Amino acid sequence: MELTRTALPGLGVSYTFATEAGQRVGVVAHLSGRRDLISYDPADHDEVLHATALNEAEAATVAQLLGMPVFVDQVTELATGLEGVEAVRIPIGAGSPYCGRRLGDTRARTRTGASIVAVIRDGSAIPSPTPAFAFRAGDAVVAVGDEVATTALRELLIDG
Repeated sequence: MELTRTALPGLGVSYTFATEAGQRVGVVAHLSGRRDLISYDPADHDEVLHATALNEAEAATVAQLLGMPVFVDQVTELATGLEGVEAVRIPIGAGSPYCGRRLGDTRARTRTGASIVAVIRDGSAIPSPTPAFAFRAGDAVVAVGDEVATTALRELLIDG
């Protein structure tokens, strides 16, 4: 299956693929954490037939229903009520410039101000990854920072 990844500057990233039956579907991963499930017209692959907006919790539920590992983010609960602090989960896709590279190569904290506090791999959390930790496609970074820092980190890990 071919997965097409398209950067949407200022919005997020679009991921699309065709099913075995030829139906084109996709997900738009917004920088805010919202996910849109998209279904395209089989006769016109640019025409959206239906879009469903999902918040992070709803997207996690759909992922769980589809058999994807889901990690309950205790860091998110800790950040609740702390003014200006948020915890986010950022996927490392096969198209990420850091897929196969070390955490230290990102210089994430210096470049964005966000702190990477864990990586989720195969449904298990790896807390406090070292600079030598190598990312793989399918990993998800758990990071903490203010909105500007976490948005910058998301853009860094997705676009480089």
